Amino acid sequence: MADGTGAAPAAAAALQITVVVSPAPRQVSECTVQLPPGSTLADALQAAGPMAAQREGMVCGIWGRVQPETTVLKDQDRVELYRGLKVDPKVARRERFARQGARATGLFARQRPGGKSGY
Repeated sequence: MADGTGAAPAAAAALQITVVVSPAPRQVSECTVQLPPGSTLADALQAAGPMAAQREGMVCGIWGRVQPETTVLKDQDRVELYRGLKVDPKVARRERFARQGARATGLFARQRPGGKSGY
């Protein structure tokens, strides 16, 4: 800043963005990109290159919240690509509960002697 060249403020103004993609279960790819101020979510995905190139059918977001690709980024944002769910989590839990039975799960696993079911 004090050197008068202007190089330090320009470098400090660059946004540091982390791009995270999960192409398959238990697989996560992550990279960090430097972007100029005013860059959008689409710019970050383009800068991530081949890692985010195959994004058809995926939804993008920032810090776990779905956002449109026109969203302007802030420094230290985490851009994420989300795969679609194959099973509704509520349905999966219901099926798991039915398979295990009411007495072997959660609150019902340690029932008081003589207590009512669910208490």
